[in-house]
Amino acid sequence: MAFPENLQFIRSHAGITQEQLAEQLEVSRQTVSKWESGASFPEMDTLLRICDLYDTNLDTLLRGSVEAASVEDTVGYDVFMNRFAKRISCSIGAIIAAVALLVLLEITALSEMLGVAVMLLIITIAVVVLVASGIEHEHFCKRHPSIADFYSDEEKEAFHRRFIWHIAGGVGAILFGVVLLILSFTVFPEQEPYESIVASGFLFIVALAVMSFVYAGIQQDKYDISKYNRDNNPTPEAKKRLHLIGTLCGCIMLLATAIFLGVGLLTGEWHNAVWVFPVGGILCGVISMALDPYRD
Repeated sequence: MAFPENLQFIRSHAGITQEQLAEQLEVSRQTVSKWESGASFPEMDTLLRICDLYDTNLDTLLRGSVEAASVEDTVGYDVFMNRFAKRISCSIGAIIAAVALLVLLEITALSEMLGVAVMLLIITIAVVVLVASGIEHEHFCKRHPSIADFYSDEEKEAFHRRFIWHIAGGVGAILFGVVLLILSFTVFPEQEPYESIVASGFLFIVALAVMSFVYAGIQQDKYDISKYNRDNNPTPEAKKRLHLIGTLCGCIMLLATAIFLGVGLLTGEWHNAVWVFPVGGILCGVISMALDPYRD
């Protein structure tokens, strides 16, 4: 393959237009069109820029086949996304589990403040991991804004089967927890310490279910390479929408955290204040769907 064919392949697999590629390389769309038709040739600095953006080398770009080289994960995308999915899902699950642990510790001889301290320590560690993982993900996307789809159809189909069981298993776990709640109160009286033990057990089950949901969702995005390329090469209008979504969701979750800490510290009802996080998550989901720049 010659350079024009390689450039066309790179752009098509990245899921971007000539205008978007031109914006990345700081040239006009007509210039990109001429490169792809073979009417002109980019300067060396631009060629090196293309190599950096699309993780190829100069020899392959000019004389080899980028398509043939794209069947391998040369940037470690799969390993990175697997690690990212595990960190995010475990951190979110740990936050819910921390509340369950607080409920359980309330019926022990430990002081209430010690239980709160343990819960806040777990939440702090989880939040640190979430923030660090988010920064790492953003850095990875900036270094590799576009990658070729190296996953085979067989790999995608195999994941789809696992995805179904992740979601169905999470739903089944929550329903199983509800059944246990009902059955437990037919055996034990509705009083302490039984209520706290049952409630904490249910929250632990919910934590595992949420971990399954989050992990499956991130893994699904991992296999959608076209979405990855589209999100990292947005149009100017999409950039504005995505920035607005991020700002609004960030403000909502900060407000939810402030309400949680305020209610917990003022009333001591930490387990009753945890509802603000799912409400915040639902509001973020509504905003994301309403302002989604790719909805149409």
